[in-house]
Amino acid sequence: MFGLGMPELIVVLVIVVIIFGANRLPQLGEGLGKAIKGFKKGISDGTDSTKDSSKPENKA
Repeated sequence: MFGLGMPELIVVLVIVVIIFGANRLPQLGEGLGKAIKGFKKGISDGTDSTKDSSKPENKA
């Protein structure tokens, strides 16, 4: 149905280089790697970051 081949990946890479510039690409890769690592750590920890622990829960 929809596949990314080599020509499509090259076009995407060229667009990214034009938008962000070649000097900023390593910083983007590092940030993306840290985000993925943090996501995996959060999933494996099983913590729920949506709950605000500073507010006491209503127990009525």
